[in-house]
Amino acid sequence: MIMEINAMRHSLKASVLGLALAATIISSTVRAAEVSPDSAMMSSSLLQQELGVSWKDVPTQTIRAGEVDFAYRELGKNHGGTPVIFLTHLAAVLDNWDPRVVDGIAAEHHVVTFDNRGVGATSGSPSNSIEQMADDAIAFIKTMGFKQVDLFGFSMGGMVAQEVVLKEPQLVRKIILAGTGPAGGEGISAVTGVTFYDMLRGFFTGQDQKQYLFFAHTPNGIDAGKAFLARLNERSENRDKKISVAAFLAQLEAIRAWGRKEPENLSLVQNPVFVVNGDSDRMVPSKNSEELVRRLPNSKLLIYPDSGHGAVFQFYADFVPKALEFLAQ
Repeated sequence: MIMEINAMRHSLKASVLGLALAATIISSTVRAAEVSPDSAMMSSSLLQQELGVSWKDVPTQTIRAGEVDFAYRELGKNHGGTPVIFLTHLAAVLDNWDPRVVDGIAAEHHVVTFDNRGVGATSGSPSNSIEQMADDAIAFIKTMGFKQVDLFGFSMGGMVAQEVVLKEPQLVRKIILAGTGPAGGEGISAVTGVTFYDMLRGFFTGQDQKQYLFFAHTPNGIDAGKAFLARLNERSENRDKKISVAAFLAQLEAIRAWGRKEPENLSLVQNPVFVVNGDSDRMVPSKNSEELVRRLPNSKLLIYPDSGHGAVFQFYADFVPKALEFLAQ
């Protein structure tokens, strides 16, 4: 009898979480007033138009690294120089990158981003460890023929970026870490609970969960979230496949293990690092950004006010020029 009750509880929990996850990965178009970009961002957008392609219409390509066919997109290849590899967040596919951030950085740099193993249009079984994701990123970078790259890691991608530079420091020139934290960082192992809670809040209020997970629940944060969600829908054709429930749960397991991992010796990272976050990050508490800067010897910190996990998207018009300046130094 006890076993039957436990089975029923497990089934109910799985059903609720499944419904919430479905609401997360099958997001609808949001009607919202777009935030007006400043002149620098306008120039970046115009440049992409002159090149005839932007993030909303760049084709998806595939490349085989080992036994995995990686789906990827690239912009700004004509710039040459050190490519900037975008490493994405929990539950994200290619379509989850903010077009303003991608187009803005691709206006001056060769930008490449890809789906993780078993996620979106990339083949293979999804990874349940940050370390394996880093190995996959290294394999992808080398298969692309890049001798050295810059890394832009957001959230889970920032954890992967740290592992990449610790594993192969000669492969990395500069790093941007946004909305992320170190192994064993405060509150990181609790990301699963925060994520499910906000997924359920979104499900029962009829809102996209990223409105809760990425943005402060203030007037400015709410407006920024709506504008961000609208931008994610600018690509209307040839969109990526949604993440599966199995891949999502595997990534949650990876982040939970990262949060419980023994701290790594980040003093070994001599690369220049730009750490960015909002002052009210609920997913990866903002104090982890301060901890990264304390432990990374060649780093600098930028904290945006009245913002959360997605501060780089909320303040893209300020962040992109600062990121370009950092990469150019």
